[in-house]
Amino acid sequence: MTGAVCADCWRRIRFIERPFCERLGTPFAQDLGPGLLSPAAMADPPVWNRARAVAAFDDGPARQLVHRLKYGDRLDLAPCLGRWMARAGTELLEDADLLVPIPLHPRRLASRRFNQAALLAAAVSQDCGLPWEAQALVRVKATPPQVGLSRLQRQANLQGAFRVAEEALPRLRGACVVLIDDVLTSGATTNAAARSLRRAGVAEVQVLTFARVVLDADATIL
Repeated sequence: MTGAVCADCWRRIRFIERPFCERLGTPFAQDLGPGLLSPAAMADPPVWNRARAVAAFDDGPARQLVHRLKYGDRLDLAPCLGRWMARAGTELLEDADLLVPIPLHPRRLASRRFNQAALLAAAVSQDCGLPWEAQALVRVKATPPQVGLSRLQRQANLQGAFRVAEEALPRLRGACVVLIDDVLTSGATTNAAARSLRRAGVAEVQVLTFARVVLDADATIL
């Protein structure tokens, strides 16, 4: 067993390892040297600096683990997933000052009873020793689910969704912040959160998730 996750499950996970896009963290099909960027990173650069994830979010074990944590109340999975996130994000965490989980809107938090991103941030913090700030970001807009929306619809859906808590401003100005979430899909949520942090004076915003959606086109190298 690996914590709360069976060894067979880990063997079947599609881990993300180098070579990958240095900006988006999406894997490449072949290794043509360090520092390469994917076409997506060059055509539409994200607001944040870099993203890293443990595994590809497909129909296999990674998706199942995320869903068990988020929807199945398997809070015991968070420490194990967080440890793996800390390993996958080593290069981001080395220069970071603070971990900030993507917040839920109060209504969503009340219905779910916990924020999975906060649980993962606590687990990463425990592993790497960095502080985490649960209330640095506040979700002020109750956005509908992103599933099925186009990229532009996702961006419009999340416009103005976050604000930075006034009391967190002194700790954020000039800091390098790592945003923590369970899954990175289109990047619309992390872009919206990173934009709010940038406006508050954050120097760098990195993104660390357990899983991320990987499309076939992501493996292309120009």
